[in-house]
Amino acid sequence: MNDQVVTPRVPRAIANFLQWVLNIGLIVLAGILAVFLGKETVNLVAVLFHRGEEQSAYLLIEGIVIYFLYFEFIALIIKYFLSGYHFPLRYFIYIGITAIVRLIIVDHKNPLDTLIYSAAILVLVVTLWLANSRRLKRE
Repeated sequence: MNDQVVTPRVPRAIANFLQWVLNIGLIVLAGILAVFLGKETVNLVAVLFHRGEEQSAYLLIEGIVIYFLYFEFIALIIKYFLSGYHFPLRYFIYIGITAIVRLIIVDHKNPLDTLIYSAAILVLVVTLWLANSRRLKRE
């Protein structure tokens, strides 16, 4: 009878400890991402006021997309804490779409690769539509 009382407490204590480790790790990660977001803001301002070359326009667009990636990861961590310690699927899909758009902007020399990346975005958009449908939406 004593084993029945102790057994449920041990897994719960382990789960609580690991939840604290996860939460602390995510808070540290959010701080690191905030620092990189600040650095990217400084880089965007520097590229924005750099006059001349056509390359600076590509750097600006690439910087904006990277900025959104940092922003989305921070928003994902915030949503994790606000939604009862779970990551909503649609935020990962948003991040995936943004990452592929960045990849297309950076590496668009091969038309076949660009077509494949575009197809991947289409798959993610369809997945997002399905995830937001009434049957699958939990929030």
